[in-house]
Amino acid sequence: MEPPRPAAAAVDMARSSPRATPKSKASAQKEGGRESTQESSRSDRSDLLRRLQKEGNKEVINLVVIGHVDAGKSTLVGHLLYLLGQVSQKQMHRFEQDSRKAGKASFAYAWALDETEEERERGVTMDIAPRTFETETRRLVLLDAPGHRDFIPNMLMGASSADAALLVLSAVNGEFESGFEAGGQTREHALLVRSLGVSQLIVAVNKLDTAQWARARYDELRERISAFLIRQAGFREQDIQFVPVSGLTGDNLLPSSKQHPTPQVLTEWYSGATLLDCLDKLRPPERLFDRPLRIAISDVYKAGSGLGVSGRVETGFVATGDRLMSQPAGLPCSVKNIILESGEPKQVAGAGELVTMTLNGVDLGQVLIGAVLSEMSSPCPSGNRLRARIVVIGERPLTVGQPLMLHIKAAAEPATVRKIVSQIDKATGEVLKKGPRSLPKGSTGEVELKVQRLVCAERFADCKELGRCMLRLGDTTVAAGIVLKVRIDKEQE
Repeated sequence: MEPPRPAAAAVDMARSSPRATPKSKASAQKEGGRESTQESSRSDRSDLLRRLQKEGNKEVINLVVIGHVDAGKSTLVGHLLYLLGQVSQKQMHRFEQDSRKAGKASFAYAWALDETEEERERGVTMDIAPRTFETETRRLVLLDAPGHRDFIPNMLMGASSADAALLVLSAVNGEFESGFEAGGQTREHALLVRSLGVSQLIVAVNKLDTAQWARARYDELRERISAFLIRQAGFREQDIQFVPVSGLTGDNLLPSSKQHPTPQVLTEWYSGATLLDCLDKLRPPERLFDRPLRIAISDVYKAGSGLGVSGRVETGFVATGDRLMSQPAGLPCSVKNIILESGEPKQVAGAGELVTMTLNGVDLGQVLIGAVLSEMSSPCPSGNRLRARIVVIGERPLTVGQPLMLHIKAAAEPATVRKIVSQIDKATGEVLKKGPRSLPKGSTGEVELKVQRLVCAERFADCKELGRCMLRLGDTTVAAGIVLKVRIDKEQE
């Protein structure tokens, strides 16, 4: 039997063989065709990118509505949508009748958003309710987030897709205090959205009509919440707008008109912006169309013969027919169609847009909430070992070995603090202590996390959108920070 030839010898043999000549020509033609196809594909995508960058004059802003339960968030947003013509008079009449029959007449505007039977029966928002509308200069996607502590995970999904936030406070005596003191959701919501990268905030002092539009009450709430937002949550003063409103009566939501004049008792001391004015002043964030594609998945469902997914295009852009990879599973799939949050079908969608897509090539159970879709040539990194720089915001210290829930975008995975690398001076970045056993409340440090399953994440320096993380224990947020390193521990797998 002839011994196996070295690879180099086999190549030389193929080159010298007469039969190899036609094969080589065919191969060269095929290779040339592939290069031509790739060049054409790159050109097509460049055209798509240019079209996306030029498309439309109005910038898209995703706005999450946050605040303590019973602050009147859904009523405020529902009334705003009605005044803007996004809810018809016929629909509003039905909501008024149905809410009156249920003994909840004051919830009529809220029912424009709280559509499920359970939400209406309990009188609280339980899931994210997105609605799209346009102002003179903006296209806004409103994400009405639950205020109840039980539904914080749903609130996090909305906040992780937001560019800005509307924080609703109740001016009713006792209601603001219960939301702002220990155990209330006002503080936690503000801390969470800031930790997730939201830097612009509108603070709506709602229900001020119940205090006869008293300036003293408005000033009191503004002073108390400002100190917290700036000193503890980390917002800049110039990025916070304040506005007095009444979601129930609709006062100061839109500019004063003959049909809906602003109460004189308010105009005696307030001549500032309406809520709509504040929305128009929001700065659209930079959209990173030219970065590798990342779509963070927040919902998955069966859609006919394909798989339906909803999520936010974090960076890059996606077009119908694109071949994508679902991470961390590493599964290839293709995009059948794209629909914006407004219900508008699109051929291409770019960074910052909330989309619903139908995928072919994957089934229910293969793509999970928290997965990230990316280009085949540039898959999103994933790992089960993360190093992060965090700030402890919970009441209890963070300790080695502590089991927690790791949140990155919509992903929520069980994790353990494997090691506290160091405690760091928040202001200077100087290492104060190496290898401490715990990090006290308010401290900053670097930690190593061991995650039970692979999770999609990127270094904050590479992709801010997928480089923020949060650690929670039960219904409490323990810490928040940024990802410094992502790797796979083979032994853990």
